[in-house]
Amino acid sequence: MSETLQHDDGRVELQPYVLNEIEGSSLYNEDLAPVPILKRTWTTYNYAALWISMAHCIPTYMMASGLISAGMNWWQALFTILLGNVIVLAPILLNSHPGTKYGIPFPVFARAAYGTVGSNLPALMRAIVACGWFGIQAWIGGQALQTFFAAFIPGWATLLGGPVGGHTITEWLSFAIFWAMNIAIIYKGMDLLRIVENWAAPYVLIMTALLLGWIVYEAGGVGFLLNEPGKFRSMGEFWPVFVPSLTAMIGFWATLSLNMPDFTRFGKSQREQAVGQVVALPTTMTVFAAMGIVITSAALIVFPNMNPADAWDPVKLVGQFSQPVVVAISMFTVVVATLSVNIAANVVSPANDFANAFPKLISFRTGGLITGIIGILMMPWKLLADPSGYIFGWLVGYSGGLGSIAGVLIADYWLVRKTGLNLGDLYRSKGEYAGWNWRAVFATLLGCFCAWIGLIIPTLNVLYDYGWFIGFGVAFVVHWGLMKLFPDRRNLNAEVAEDAGSK
Repeated sequence: MSETLQHDDGRVELQPYVLNEIEGSSLYNEDLAPVPILKRTWTTYNYAALWISMAHCIPTYMMASGLISAGMNWWQALFTILLGNVIVLAPILLNSHPGTKYGIPFPVFARAAYGTVGSNLPALMRAIVACGWFGIQAWIGGQALQTFFAAFIPGWATLLGGPVGGHTITEWLSFAIFWAMNIAIIYKGMDLLRIVENWAAPYVLIMTALLLGWIVYEAGGVGFLLNEPGKFRSMGEFWPVFVPSLTAMIGFWATLSLNMPDFTRFGKSQREQAVGQVVALPTTMTVFAAMGIVITSAALIVFPNMNPADAWDPVKLVGQFSQPVVVAISMFTVVVATLSVNIAANVVSPANDFANAFPKLISFRTGGLITGIIGILMMPWKLLADPSGYIFGWLVGYSGGLGSIAGVLIADYWLVRKTGLNLGDLYRSKGEYAGWNWRAVFATLLGCFCAWIGLIIPTLNVLYDYGWFIGFGVAFVVHWGLMKLFPDRRNLNAEVAEDAGSK
């Protein structure tokens, strides 16, 4: 009897008797289990709403504004963002396919290429980056609370004393409060978050549009923006900033390009998830980024005494207003946006990734708590200290590692396996994918080495600027080549797996 049931639309699920068998496996828990066909109900709207909700966040705004601070004019920044999101959409869609087809999350999908033990390498690499993002979002939310409190409590900034570690005690307190709000939602469950996200995205968009309209009116229109020449007088000056900026834009969603199976596993069909993502991701990112660019540029006109370095941070920008009600509404908007995005984008993945390492010991809640603690240890206040550190340090830095993982996953699933997976063996410690696949591990490490070698050898810094592309290309070619030259046991059952899981 076949272990799987294949439906006319190409989606695959395990037979009930196989599920009963693997439930006792050390590689199985309810969070990692394949989603039954009847529970794969997400539609095009759900995926579009997911991306709209995740894109309407403060880091998107800061990313766009950061490019302006780096010297680009408005159209150069907007083109860089649009191109980066179109490029990263390709690996997002390619890695989304197995989620919808087999109902499996990212760390389980990674077991096919890396092995049941080896999958912990890409899973934990992805998890660490998510922890960093969790910390960044928590710090932004804490700054919003800090501004909110300062609008109503006289002398709030120094109420508990002067700076400690570069920030006042009340700043640390605000950060701790917002961090605790995130952890509380994790322990409360996802139902509350889903309710909030249904209205959070349109609310944030409306409030940003109101801020945009007001500041453009105060600046006397957008003529100042259209006439802004930027700082680059030639392509020779522009290119050294454009390349790492483009890599950073890809790095912004390089995280989701790996773990989209965590969401597409609930997809009603391949068409539903693909159309929803294609329609929503590039458009939403570009529109919201454009808002950030206009607001940042106009802020320097409306608030001539404002520190230009602060104009890229919307929390500091809103702090320029003197009306407590305006500040309160604005900061509430930031808090809502940050909470909804942080849980969806930065908790779902690492919670699953940590659970993959110890399925019987770590639950979703425990994984979320681990994420929050590591997020603090990564000191997000330093990552956000200035635009160059945020874009050219954080985003470009990790993109090379995640690009290497994407290269291995895509080469393995589409070229080596031709989309055919032995679903049951993904949960068996002695199955087809048992242990480590040294080819995938070697390809990933080599991709990382080539992407990051510029940090060690200055003359090769250009490779670091192209980090995601270098990591992806090297890992893709090396993994594919090694699997052809040195086929292992997982290829012995390729035809069986393909028959069981093919469209």
